[in-house]
Amino acid sequence: MSDAAQRLLTESLGKVVLVRLRGNKVLRGVLRSFDQHLNVVLEDAEEVFENSSRKLGTVVVRGENVILISPT
Repeated sequence: MSDAAQRLLTESLGKVVLVRLRGNKVLRGVLRSFDQHLNVVLEDAEEVFENSSRKLGTVVVRGENVILISPT
């Protein structure tokens, strides 16, 4: 992970982020932690669909499934 990416993720800790996953899934939640493999923990997470969302609570996302993480 580049220094710029790590800095951006560190600045996003405690804030809401969007995480795009393989299989065209999108999660939104509060970024609680991450590591060098891009494993992330999201709190108050929800899966976002075109017109709705589904609440998931706290989730751990394995880094190999992450395509992108974006601050909202």
